[in-house]
Amino acid sequence: MVGKRRVSPFAVIIAYTVMALFTILAIYPIFWLVIQSFKTTTDYLTSSKLAFPTVWHFANYPFVWRVGRFGTLMINSVFYTTITVSFVVVLSLMAGFAFSKIPFRVTPLLHGLFIIGILITLQSILVPLFLMVNAAGLFNTRLGVLIPYIGLGLPIAVYLCTEFVKGIPSELLESARIDGSGYLRTFFFIVLPMCVPVMATIGIITFTGTWNEFILVNVLTASDAIRTIPVGVARFAGALATDFSRQFTGLVIGLIPILIFYGIFRNHITRGVAAGAVKG
Repeated sequence: MVGKRRVSPFAVIIAYTVMALFTILAIYPIFWLVIQSFKTTTDYLTSSKLAFPTVWHFANYPFVWRVGRFGTLMINSVFYTTITVSFVVVLSLMAGFAFSKIPFRVTPLLHGLFIIGILITLQSILVPLFLMVNAAGLFNTRLGVLIPYIGLGLPIAVYLCTEFVKGIPSELLESARIDGSGYLRTFFFIVLPMCVPVMATIGIITFTGTWNEFILVNVLTASDAIRTIPVGVARFAGALATDFSRQFTGLVIGLIPILIFYGIFRNHITRGVAAGAVKG
C-alpha cells in the first residue's frame, strides 16, 4: 500500500503566498473604486490616488441615482441581461445538439457560419447593423437592442455547446430513439440535464458581456427610458471635463448586481466551470 506523499511546508507556504497575492490583485481594484466613490472630484484630483477621502461624501450615491436615473437604467440592464442570457443558452444548446447529433448535409455549412461569427468584431458591423435596425423600424426600441445582443452572443455559445454535446455518448441518444423518443423529447429530458456545466459557462460569458455592453445600446437607442447602466456611467464624462467621483459612484452601482450574481450562484459557477474543464 502506497502511503500518502508528504507535502513540504515550504511548498505550502509558496502556494498560500501565491493565492494571497492573486486575491489581493482581484480585490484591491474593487476596494479602490469604492473608496474613490466617496471623494469629490476636487479631492480625487488634488490628493493622492491611494489616499482615503478627507471628507466622506455619502451624498454621491443618492445624487448619481437621482440625476443619472439609475433606477430606470438598472431595470433595463436586468431586463436585457435576463432575456439575452435565456435566449442565448436555450438556442445555442438546441443548435449544438442539432449540429453534433443530427446528421444533415448542410450541417457543416451552417456550423461554419456560426464559427465565422466569432471572428467578426462589433466595430466592423456597427454601421450596417445600425442601418438595418433603423430600416426595420426598430431604432430606439428594446427589441432593436435585444435582437443584436442575442445574435452576437450566439456564435461562441453555439461553438461551446456543439463541442460539449459531441462528448455525450451517441449510444445513449440512439437508445432513446429506439424507445420512441423524438428529437425534442430527447433534447429536453436527456441532453439538457447533462449540459448544466456548459450552460453555466455560457451564462457567465453572456451575463457579463450583456451587463457591461455600452456601444450597441448607446448607438441603437436615443431615450434614457430604454438605455442601460454603462450609458448612465458615461453621462458623467464630458468632452471637456469628467466628474470622476460620481463616475466612480456609478461604476460601483453597476458592479453591485454582478457581485450579487456571483454571491448567489458561486457554487453553480464553480462546479459548472470545473465540470466543463474536465469534460473538455
